[in-house]
Amino acid sequence: MNTDSDTSLQPAGPLSQAAAVRAQRAVSLVKKIGSSIRKEVEGTPKIDRSRSLEEGKALRKTVRRREMGVWEVSHDRKGSIDLIFEQEKTRLPDLIPVRHERMSASAFAFYRAAAVIMTRDLAQSAVTGIRVQACGDAHISNFGIFASPERRLVFDINDFDETLPGPWEWDIKRLCTSVEICGRDRGFSPEQREQAVRAAAQSYCRSMHTYSEMGTLDVWYDHMDLEKMFADTSAETPADISTSLMRKTMEKAIQKNRSRALDRLTEQVDGHTRIISNPPLIVPFRELSNPEEAGIDVGKASEFLGLALRQYRLSLPKERRYLIDQYTVCDAARKVVGVGSVGTRAWIIVLEGDGRHDPLILQVKEAGPSVLEPYAGKSEYLEHGRRVIEGQRVIQTAGDILTGWVRIPDFKGQVMDYYVRQLWDSKGSLDLEKVSQEELIGYAALCAQTLAHAHAKTGDRHAIAAYLGKGNAFADAMTAFAGAYADQNQIDYEMFLNAIN
Repeated sequence: MNTDSDTSLQPAGPLSQAAAVRAQRAVSLVKKIGSSIRKEVEGTPKIDRSRSLEEGKALRKTVRRREMGVWEVSHDRKGSIDLIFEQEKTRLPDLIPVRHERMSASAFAFYRAAAVIMTRDLAQSAVTGIRVQACGDAHISNFGIFASPERRLVFDINDFDETLPGPWEWDIKRLCTSVEICGRDRGFSPEQREQAVRAAAQSYCRSMHTYSEMGTLDVWYDHMDLEKMFADTSAETPADISTSLMRKTMEKAIQKNRSRALDRLTEQVDGHTRIISNPPLIVPFRELSNPEEAGIDVGKASEFLGLALRQYRLSLPKERRYLIDQYTVCDAARKVVGVGSVGTRAWIIVLEGDGRHDPLILQVKEAGPSVLEPYAGKSEYLEHGRRVIEGQRVIQTAGDILTGWVRIPDFKGQVMDYYVRQLWDSKGSLDLEKVSQEELIGYAALCAQTLAHAHAKTGDRHAIAAYLGKGNAFADAMTAFAGAYADQNQIDYEMFLNAIN
């Protein structure tokens, strides 16, 4: 079939309006599949380092680095809070109050859930045109510790709900602004906050230059092994990150494993493993009676789980299908997750392998369109769960071996996308409510270094490095932007509080 020809795909003869709509959707689907296949076959263009360095440096004349620091409220910037409420139209109604409660805790909590607002604002800002696999929501709470397949503790980005190819500038601006807002939340002075934001911007620049000097395969192999980093006292690490707080976080991450999850989340009843009920945060399927609250037909929960796991299994590499086949489902529950994600459909499934002391707990989380899509373009993948997992696999150096995706209908027959991962796999994150000013500086630099690595793997690292330069121009711009947008976030936060009250 020729997918480049419109006429060859058009339906013949008169159609009803509904049939015409279905036919046009089919045409669009075929075109999208054809485009995706061509991209898979053709691959991506090879990057020429010398040319990229020249082009990156030349971009400073067309998009001056000081422009990156500008935030001005456009005359038509209205309805920012409406974007939040628009998201909630597709979420589970009984969890909306929980979402509002978590978002109203502080301006920082609101910022974490307001990527949809900031993305619209960033889409109006100056960009160089260099694209990477963007995280899409790169605030400092979305970085953390987890175990690699080799069971080593590594540090990396750990949230990919919004990932999509897009401008690298959007990620670093969201990161730097989150550092500023976190500093305000901790009560740090303007000078202290500026130091932390500047540390993040400088770390991003410095790391990108380092990656530009490295070979392509070396960039991909590079990763942040925390155990090795702290054991090697001669290793160069971001300032003040080797703190007792970080070490305590690592110790907690080691303890946060699937065995502890089993002890914390389940109980034995008549010889069977059951999830402990803790509504509204954790509600076992056996207690869900309303399909609107469950997001599924609760009368067919077993059928739903079986279908979900069969579909998920097919998204795994073949050798890992054998692994998942060794486990049997014990129980499942709806679980509230995160701040911005509250209200999306999310479940945990407890499975057992060779007895109760061989547990596996999977999290199945709804995946919708990325907030970047209206401005950066549609995903190349039909399934949003696949968009999330494919983005995670390309950004992270070492990740969960059981990540996958599934597309299944809800109780209304509407197709829904989900991604799947292990619930607890030695995961940990720094308690930002306890960080000192010095620790925030070190942590901001660590997060920025990690973000630079993700961008260097998936974009033109030479062009970005050349554009950034080695002076203070970009750090000055990020400091200015972070302060200005943090002010805007405070205004939006107060508007949100007024709206929900």
